Amino acid sequence: MDVEILARIQFAFTVAFHYIYPPLSIGLGLVMVIMEGLYLRTGDKVYETMARFWTKIFALTFGIGVATGIVMEFEFGTNWATYSRYVGDVFGSALAAEGIFAFALESGFLGILLFGWNRVSPRMHFIATLGVFLGSMFSAVWIVVANSWQQTPAGFHIVGEGL
Repeated sequence: MDVEILARIQFAFTVAFHYIYPPLSIGLGLVMVIMEGLYLRTGDKVYETMARFWTKIFALTFGIGVATGIVMEFEFGTNWATYSRYVGDVFGSALAAEGIFAFALESGFLGILLFGWNRVSPRMHFIATLGVFLGSMFSAVWIVVANSWQQTPAGFHIVGEGL
């Protein structure tokens, strides 16, 4: 079997798993905000139980999404080195912005979300839940920017390569 085919199969498996978990995280973030908001508004323990349950599921999907995303980014460089050399400055800047702005916000508040149930006030915990949700939304925006650029590359030109 050709090395290129093996690289494509490897990347296909990674992308197939990665495309499942980040969208789940985005949707679960909204569910957690709604459940915790209803708990704060009504005081009904059912909403708190639901929020705690979905927070655990969110943590699992977030962890798998991060693991597959990191592997996928390394595969860009290892499996598609020529592609990365040509578009790395453009494509990489969108991915870097996603990591610096959105992922940092999401990860920072995730610690409070997971471990702050009995350590911070309910209002602060809700703010952390909202921060995690907003971080996941901002992350999605940057990823869509990076992926849409690959489909319709505009706003740059390669100098000196004859392309």
